Amino acid sequence: MQHLNGIGRAGLACLILGTLSAGALADSKGSGTWQKYTPTGAVRGADGQMHSATCSGFPGTDKTFSFWMKKGKSPNLVVYFEGGGACWDSATCTFPMNDLLPAQVPQLYMPAVPAGADPATYSGIFEVANPDNPVKDWSMVYIPYCTGDLHTGSATRTYANVGHPAFPLPATFEIQHRGFDNFMVVLDSVKKTFREPEKLLVTGSSAGGYGATANAPWLQRSYPEAKLSVLADASQGVTTPGFDNGNPGRKSWNMQLAPWVFGADSSGIPGPDLMRVAAKGLRKARVAQFTTEYDAVQIGFYGVMLQLAGPGPAGSCFPTAANIPVDWHNHAVSKVQADAAALPNYHYYVAQGSYHTNLRSPVFYTESSAGTRYRDWVNAMLGQRADGQSSHGRVWDDAACPLCLYQLPCPQ
Repeated sequence: MQHLNGIGRAGLACLILGTLSAGALADSKGSGTWQKYTPTGAVRGADGQMHSATCSGFPGTDKTFSFWMKKGKSPNLVVYFEGGGACWDSATCTFPMNDLLPAQVPQLYMPAVPAGADPATYSGIFEVANPDNPVKDWSMVYIPYCTGDLHTGSATRTYANVGHPAFPLPATFEIQHRGFDNFMVVLDSVKKTFREPEKLLVTGSSAGGYGATANAPWLQRSYPEAKLSVLADASQGVTTPGFDNGNPGRKSWNMQLAPWVFGADSSGIPGPDLMRVAAKGLRKARVAQFTTEYDAVQIGFYGVMLQLAGPGPAGSCFPTAANIPVDWHNHAVSKVQADAAALPNYHYYVAQGSYHTNLRSPVFYTESSAGTRYRDWVNAMLGQRADGQSSHGRVWDDAACPLCLYQLPCPQ
C-alpha cells in the first residue's frame, strides 16, 4: 500500500475523521420540522441541462441521495452545504470515511449519506430553539455531501484500488463525482418550495464551504431580489498548482461553475482565488470566510496535495512535515488579508487554534478569540449592507485573534 510521506497514515486518518466528527453531531436544544426528500428521475436544472441525483457509488455503499428542507417563521432562507473531505485520484478515492475502520487507515471523503443523518439533531445554526441563533426562525435547506468533489462535479471517473486493508475492492471502481448534479436537483425543489426570501444565506462547512462559494451564483439568479450573504466555514483554499491543474486532480471532477461569475473557462482559477472571484462577481452580496489559524484538517489535505500533486504555491516552505502547518498558515492569512483589502463586500474571521468548522457545533456560540463573539459577527453580517457600512447598529468588519495574522518563518 502506498505510503503518504510527511503526514503519516494514522495521523492523517485521525486528524481528518476525528476533527470532522468532534462536536459536529452534538444534539441540539431544539428541533424544527424537517422533511427528508429522496429525488428520483432526472430534472432540468437551472443551467438548462438534465441532472439526476446520486452519491459516489463507492463499492459497497448506498448510492441513494437525499436532502432535507424546513420551513421557518421568517421570510428568510438558509441553504447549507455539508462537508466531508474530497477525493480526486486513485490514492485518495480508495480511502472513504467509515466509522468502523481503525485509526491507522486514511479516511478522506464521505462516500454516502450516513444512515440516521438528521439535521434536526445538529448543533450550531441548526439549534432552532436557541435564542442566540441568528437564523433560528429562518427556513432551511440541508444538502448532504457524498461525491468527493466540493459539490461542483459532473463526471464519472474510474480509479484503481491502490490497496485498501479492509474493503474487498475490485482492481478498478467508478466514482460518481456528481455534486453539481445533486445541487441542480435540490435547487429545482427549492425554487418550487420557497418564494423569494428577503434574506438568503448560502453557507457550508469544509468542502461545503467551497460548495457554497461555487454555487451561490445559481441561488442568486434564482432569487434575484434577496439580500444575499455567502459564508464559507473552514474553506480557506490553500492548494498546489498540480492539484488545481491536474487530471487526476481538481479537473477529475469536471467542475461546473457559473460562467457569468467565474468566466467561460474556470479551470484556470487557482483554488485560493475561488472566493475572491466569487465575491467580485457577487458585488451586491456579503461574502465571508471563517478559519482557525492552524486548521488541522485543511493542513492535512494540503499535506496530501503536496505529497501527491506538489509542490506548493510560489513562496512555499520546503514541504517537510514540520513546514506544512507553517506554510498553510502563511498562505491562508496572507490570502484573507489581500482579499479583504481588495474587496469591500468581503470580510474574514480568523480564530485561535486548530479546530475545523463550527457551524454545526456548539463552538458557534462560544468562539470569541478574535475579540468579538463569532455568533454576533455572523449576526452583524446578516444585517449589513454589502459596502461594509453598519446597519441596525451592528458593525461587520475583519476580525482576527491576537498574533493570528502574523507571517512565520519557515522551520529550518
